[in-house]
Amino acid sequence: MKHLCLLGDANHVHLRRWAAEMVARGWRVSVVTARPESQAGVTQCVLQPVFKPWDWLFRVKDARRAVEMLKPDLIHAHYVTSYGYLGARVADRRPLLITAWGSDLLVTPRESWLKRWLTAWSLRRARAVTGDSADLVAVARELAPQVPAHEVHWGVDLSRFAPVSWGQKPGFEAVSLRSWAPNYRIDLILRALARVRQQHPGAHLHLLGGGPDEAALRALAQELGVESAATFHGRLDDAGMAAVMARCKLSISVPRSDATSVSLLEGMACGLAVLASDLPANRQWLPPECCVPVDDEALLAQRWSAWAAEEAPAAAQGQANAERMVREGARSVQMDRVDALYRAVLNQA
Repeated sequence: MKHLCLLGDANHVHLRRWAAEMVARGWRVSVVTARPESQAGVTQCVLQPVFKPWDWLFRVKDARRAVEMLKPDLIHAHYVTSYGYLGARVADRRPLLITAWGSDLLVTPRESWLKRWLTAWSLRRARAVTGDSADLVAVARELAPQVPAHEVHWGVDLSRFAPVSWGQKPGFEAVSLRSWAPNYRIDLILRALARVRQQHPGAHLHLLGGGPDEAALRALAQELGVESAATFHGRLDDAGMAAVMARCKLSISVPRSDATSVSLLEGMACGLAVLASDLPANRQWLPPECCVPVDDEALLAQRWSAWAAEEAPAAAQGQANAERMVREGARSVQMDRVDALYRAVLNQA
């Protein structure tokens, strides 16, 4: 049994899903992490906590000790500018893959020449890089042109996230699955809700995800007079998320920066209409009328109101979304591609 060592946040649902998929494909899986959470069938080695970005520079010794103890056949680091850096420092002769998550390539390298240099340095030490959108892969190829880069998205469990009949849904409820953090502009969605409620008093918004801005967002909802129209669910498991989406007809995702979002794909798989930021990754999945310029509160509210007033276009868009996810969105297909990539890299080692 080949041994895969993931470097990443063990408490993040994406990494946990990735680990579980690889266990199911016959890999022995371990995780080296600064943010632990136990997972059945997965061994963990815990690093000292990380509080500041530069703390990663001082976790190399711990990470190297963990890798030497585990002796994996393959190392896969998730997030270029943290665990990717550690992987580049500690992999030595072991094959290393790095997966970019979004801001680590779309934002961080633009902040300074030093961050750009360090990001490129980390990528160049990998045997392969993956990213979940074309623009993310393009940046990886620009920074490390000699390293093969593959577009692989996270995929959706289509057995859990599936459409519910439009006619069974109450009213025209909307959902946001994004974290309550500045990049994801939950404040913008709340302000748009206040505008929508002027024309559609029954409009309701479900907020999933949780995050550091909860207090500020609850205060904003009260200030806008929409506290009774916005349900703050926080973090839910897959079953809880699917249950909320079964009530909704619209999913809203309007971050300032993003690659292909799993929450976007989950909303599509559930047959919801989607309004999203006009970003390159979203344009890969959505038609122009579903993409809203970043920070355009008025246009977001206008399109939301239009679909609430006339649901047929929203229903048609939701059906098209679900059909596309059946064709292209299954997590099992994406993780099969990763499994094949791992084995190809090992065969070349």
